Amino acid sequence: MEQFRLDFHYRFSTKAYHYLGSHYTIRDGRPVVTFRVYAPHADFVSVVGDFNNWNVNANPMRRVTVEGIWETVIENVAIYAKYKYYIVNKNRDFFKQDPYSCHNETDGDTCSKVYDLSAFTFTDAEWIKNRDMEPVYRKPVNIYEVHLGSWRRYPGGEQFDYRKIATELLPYVKEMGYTHIEIMPVMEHPFAGSWGYQVTGYYAVTSRYGTPADFMYLVNKAHRLGIGVILDWVPAHFPKDDFGLIEFDGGYVYEDPHPLRMEHKGWGTRSFNYAKPEVKSFLISNAIFYFDKYHIDGLRVDAVASMLYLDYDRTEWEANIYGGNHNLEAIEFLKQLNTEVFRLFPGAMMIAEESTAFPGVTKPVHYGGLGFNFKWNMGWMNDTLAYIATDPLFRRHHHNQLTFSFYYVFSENFILPISHDEVVHGKKSVLDKMPGDYWEKFANFRAFYGYMMTHPGKKLNFMGYEFGQFIEWDYRKELDWLLLQYPMHRKLNRYIRALNRFYLDNPALWENDFSWEGFRWIESDDADHNVISFMRIAGKSELIIVINFAGIDWRNYRLGAPAGRYREIFSSDRRIYGGAGTKNGTVTTEPVPCHGHSQSLVLNIGKLSFIALKKTGKE
Repeated sequence: MEQFRLDFHYRFSTKAYHYLGSHYTIRDGRPVVTFRVYAPHADFVSVVGDFNNWNVNANPMRRVTVEGIWETVIENVAIYAKYKYYIVNKNRDFFKQDPYSCHNETDGDTCSKVYDLSAFTFTDAEWIKNRDMEPVYRKPVNIYEVHLGSWRRYPGGEQFDYRKIATELLPYVKEMGYTHIEIMPVMEHPFAGSWGYQVTGYYAVTSRYGTPADFMYLVNKAHRLGIGVILDWVPAHFPKDDFGLIEFDGGYVYEDPHPLRMEHKGWGTRSFNYAKPEVKSFLISNAIFYFDKYHIDGLRVDAVASMLYLDYDRTEWEANIYGGNHNLEAIEFLKQLNTEVFRLFPGAMMIAEESTAFPGVTKPVHYGGLGFNFKWNMGWMNDTLAYIATDPLFRRHHHNQLTFSFYYVFSENFILPISHDEVVHGKKSVLDKMPGDYWEKFANFRAFYGYMMTHPGKKLNFMGYEFGQFIEWDYRKELDWLLLQYPMHRKLNRYIRALNRFYLDNPALWENDFSWEGFRWIESDDADHNVISFMRIAGKSELIIVINFAGIDWRNYRLGAPAGRYREIFSSDRRIYGGAGTKNGTVTTEPVPCHGHSQSLVLNIGKLSFIALKKTGKE
């Protein structure tokens, strides 16, 4: 207890959830629950619940640290019992949810619930062992981002629960060739329309889809199928629901007390106080909690840029002690967070959604970085989507949008994301962004994803793209699976499945994602033809990639290449994928210099298509 007190109040604790919250045990054959809460400004705290008829005087708590932790032990409290903390501060009183509760009510009800997390037994020890021994950097990573409430539903519109999701989603993900799922926030949130990004129950997976044990079942089954699980996590801000963290005991407990840093006005939320040990304990312990108790494989940390900059989305702000706009306390918090996660879980993925050029996001802390091991490449995403939405007739004037990412592509460990944010709020679905007629939209789509899957960096795509969802995502209903009744959508789904398998089967596409050793341009500047070509490399394995973003076929296109015989091993223009059927088969170089090579190939490249060639022998 004394060591925890010192860590929690004066440094930070990495496993505060072992001590705080409600802890269920059996003592002398009777259920006993120990409740502990941090409420430093409170004059009086008690536990109220259905076990004491919500009597505020029935179970008072005693202050066990001078710094503000309160405790009580109550007998004969059942699993799933509802409770809150009743807090008095001077002449004000509050009923608050337990910040460390691992099970809460949802959809308008706001009580915490007593729960025993030890009820589920994992069987994924071999997966965890292998994950922590093998670096993920040199592995294929192809992430399927999913919102659990709207992937699929029952015919009447009812949401699947965690176990039904596990039964339906995970085999589909495996069959489609993805390596990981990234789940939009499952931490409890009162408003479904926030998609989970306004969290009130940080330690409680949402009850919308079942119990904590049900979610453990989902993760465990994913690991049995060889699928990693990444969760979205939101340590940048929290909502102002009165039962939650806001002014928890009548004072500023979790929020930054500085008036110019306290609010995220654009989001209507409060910012955390990253300088406070108890808040760092809450957040760092929360991240570790999901690795420890739920066996997840990674966290995608939301809105990192809003944490790094004091002037982020603010018209009024105060400079730091050096006169700059960096939030020094938040930066130190992120370094401590990543240090502790990797100390305990060396095979973890810590992914920053960071939209600026802040240096060293994925550099280790001991080298001066923030310590994440991956960062979303938002620049690539914005430039590429702008390019692909341009009519092919005018793409020659925007060619730099296609190639600019290579000026910085190896400056961080990047993930290429086409996430949920790109298919909402009037941005259109990915397929609907594509210019041209019906056939051309699909061809553009196939070429774009050929480019994405062969570009250096790990991959992430949002659910529904793989069969050509035409309308924007709507969290209130399932995806438009009925589209698979139509031939072009079925062919597109077949294409994405084949492209994912092609990616997995070729180490050249993922083994050297973060250095020039894995990439070499053949021709980056052929804007007049709207063509780019390059090589992906892993040891002696080499692939030639050619992508034609023009609206016309290129016949007898000459491409520089090392001397030898090549076979076309993948093409987005095959008829089974909805293409026109342009083929190259096996081609041999000719002694004609081109693109810096002494020999070259002559290829036929269908309009709006992507091809991959592999050397099969010497000339």
